[in-house]
Amino acid sequence: HTKKKELLELARNLKMAEEQQNSAHINGENIIPPEDVAKFLPKTVEEGGWEKCWEDGVTPWDQGRATPLVVHLVESSSLPLGRALVPGCGGGHDVVAMASPERYVVGLDISESALEKAAETYGSSPKAKYFTFVKEDFFTWRPNELFDIIFDYVVFCAIEPETRPAWAKAMYELLKPDGELITLMYPITDHDGGPPYKVAFSTYEDVLVPVGFKAVSIEENPYSIATRKVYTLTTFCGTYSLSSH
Repeated sequence: HTKKKELLELARNLKMAEEQQNSAHINGENIIPPEDVAKFLPKTVEEGGWEKCWEDGVTPWDQGRATPLVVHLVESSSLPLGRALVPGCGGGHDVVAMASPERYVVGLDISESALEKAAETYGSSPKAKYFTFVKEDFFTWRPNELFDIIFDYVVFCAIEPETRPAWAKAMYELLKPDGELITLMYPITDHDGGPPYKVAFSTYEDVLVPVGFKAVSIEENPYSIATRKVYTLTTFCGTYSLSSH
């Protein structure tokens, strides 16, 4: 009976997430607080991985549009040019927003369904020759050419906390020595479990500094979504930049 009750509760939560997500896309906001997502998402991930989340449309982290701060950085010419990487790109919104003749963007994800959705949505974009989507594992993928900028929003908070040192090592190995890592710190709420797992500046610093990163910019994100709070963190091996969502 307990197991059946848990399954029914999970089904209700997933249905609620889907309905809220659809509403959020219409309103242009993700309205599911991270502490609520952390109550149901772990079971979905455990049962079928991130691929199943995308197959079933249980993607409460997908805003259905580019991250507002990314749009601001692009429009204000504050985003470095060159070769850019967006790990965990999902539906590809930030990839396309960042892409330009002066900035070639690689969107990386392990979910084939996510990348199929991204390609379907943006395959005919006027910017199509300035970006690409790649299905690879961020922790093991090492292309021949390094990146001038890496933008991370959802990977750090989605992985198990014990995997964070490997995340930092991968960032170091993928970024040029004078490159910049920009990460939105999310979620900074005080909740148990995950994904998404709660984070703080110290959780980034604890894994980035030992591999050679240095924070050069930490600032509040004035473009934060209503149910979220983020930071912008800039790096040394380049630079790492934090922003609270």
